[in-house]
Parts: sequence; structure tokens; C-alpha cells
Amino acid sequence: MFKNAIVLTGGIATGKSSVCNFLRLYGFEIIDADSVAHESLDENIQAIGEIFGLEYIKNSKVDRKKLGKLIFSDESSREKLENFIHPIIKAKIKKRSEAFENKNIPYIIDIPLFFEKKNYDIKEIILVYAPKEQQIKRLMSREGYNKEESNERINAQMPIDDKKSLASFVIDNSKDLKHMQKEVERFLSYIKIKYPTLKI
Repeated sequence: MFKNAIVLTGGIATGKSSVCNFLRLYGFEIIDADSVAHESLDENIQAIGEIFGLEYIKNSKVDRKKLGKLIFSDESSREKLENFIHPIIKAKIKKRSEAFENKNIPYIIDIPLFFEKKNYDIKEIILVYAPKEQQIKRLMSREGYNKEESNERINAQMPIDDKKSLASFVIDNSKDLKHMQKEVERFLSYIKIKYPTLKI
């Protein structure tokens, strides 16, 4: 099913979106699991209201900020959401991947919780890495979270160093943008060995 898929994963605020933006410039097709998740939530407003209460619905959409605060502070609520939404997300990702598989070229699926959930049988795994201290700083500056809120979100995922040891390839995003671009180019050299006919 996912013969040509490459997972791109990492931790919250490690820079997955920035890496994906670079990869798009090189012509890679990307399926973004977070975007699929947001779409799936908005398509299932009634069910979310029934599971968590109507206070999590705002202007006919799921109040993702409020729901996020709940699920990152309460494990049972997080499990309820994941048990409901992850099968929907996976079905959508499988459907979208069919068109890419028909081209018989590599494509990227950005899956933040790939290691945590083990929902996808994909062998090629690219990890975007930044140390925990940097994740905290980025969340505080980018999202306006305080240190406690940042830690809650990071600690809800597998430790980034554990993920690093499980990946096929690591893109180090602990420095500046120029360094990250060089890391992406290093990945391109790596993937061209596996796909010699790839034009990038």
C-alpha cells in the first residue's frame, strides 16, 4: 500500500513544516497528516460535540485551541480523541497515497505521531530533530505557551532522542535555516541512491 512512501516525523516544534516546504521546492508530493486531521475534525463536528461537549464547538467549527488544551492536560481525553479520529485520518491518507503510488516515485507523508501510534507499515522514516530545550523555546515564542504548557505538549509525545534512534535518516534542525537547507540536500543525496531515476 505504501511502497514508495517516506514518513517524515519528529517532535512538536522540531521544524517538520519548514523541512516539508523545502522538499516541495524540490518537487516532492507531500501528504500532511495534521492538515488531514484538521479537515477530519471539521467534518465530524457533531461527533466531537457529543464526545467532549458543545463548549468545544465554536462558530460551527471545532475549537482546536480549546480542545488541544484539554487533550494535552488529560490523557483519557487524548485517548478518546485519538481512538475516534485516527482511523478516519488513516483512511484519508491511504486514499490520497494511491495517486502517488501509481507514479512509482517517492513521496512524503508527514506523520507527527508515527512512532507513538504505529499505525502505518512504512520502513523509510525521516526524523526532523531538535533538542527538547529548543522545542520549548520555539513553542513559547511561536505559540505563546508558557513553559508548563510547552512541556505538556512535548511530554505527550515519545522523547525526541528515542525517535532519533529509530529513524532511517535524521535531519538536524538545531541550527539556522541555512544549516537546515544543507541537511535537506543531504537527504536528497541519500534518497537519490535509492531512487536513481528520481529527478530533483
